[in-house]
Amino acid sequence: MQLYNTASHRKETFTPQNVQQVTMYCCGPTVYNFAHIGNLRTYIFEDLLARTIRLQYPLKHVMNVTDVGHLVSDADDGEDKMELGAAREGKSAWDIAKFYEEKFWQDYDALHCTRPTVISRATAHIPEMIALVKTLEEKGYTYRTSDGIYYDTSKFPRYDALVGHAHISGLQGGARVEMSDEKRNPTDFALWKFSPKDKKRQMQWDSPWGVGFPGWHIECSAMAMKYLGHTLDIHCGGIDHVTIHHTNEIAQSEAATGQKYCYRGCTQRQRL
Repeated sequence: MQLYNTASHRKETFTPQNVQQVTMYCCGPTVYNFAHIGNLRTYIFEDLLARTIRLQYPLKHVMNVTDVGHLVSDADDGEDKMELGAAREGKSAWDIAKFYEEKFWQDYDALHCTRPTVISRATAHIPEMIALVKTLEEKGYTYRTSDGIYYDTSKFPRYDALVGHAHISGLQGGARVEMSDEKRNPTDFALWKFSPKDKKRQMQWDSPWGVGFPGWHIECSAMAMKYLGHTLDIHCGGIDHVTIHHTNEIAQSEAATGQKYCYRGCTQRQRL
């Protein structure tokens, strides 16, 4: 079987690290609203891939549910989508997460997709995320601003190669995000966000840096490595995740462990 590897930009023959168990992590839904057909297309593909792998190997398939921390802006600002959904519908953020996750799985099952081996909710893994941020802090990859703890992408030599020079140029030119006065580099991203001082968030936790909530990217790294180890065989997700979310996952995971995050690169919407 050959898969298109978004890291190498070519099809590669798939060879697992361990034939006794293939490991696959899939970026799951942010449960603040209904999934649309474009979202669901990704899960149909992942199910096809999982079924194909299982014809030859045992598979451990992990999918996360993002129920906190996904901000509406690439610039690490704006409202958390869960809090935004709660305000829109006059419900608690916890109720919004529960309702839309149930609706997602109803759609998922209606498409006859096979449930993942592990369903990993972000709100159930806050200690793992805090531990990963602490590791990055101890290794010198982080810095503090007035609104959170950030990852310094200049400390990770391969970051430009992962994200692409065109994307970096776009950021520097202001095409994607406004440059914060406190961010050292346009590509730096939040690992832990502080709760605003002028209002109480519905979803917030204590941490060594202050009360707040995790950045979106740290969630997937912490959960993927908890269940599948430091190096995954396959990583899936929507095509929109490549330049930012998957790139940031790779950067923070490899900085923390010193090991390759994905054996065959971070892949999404793979072509068989």
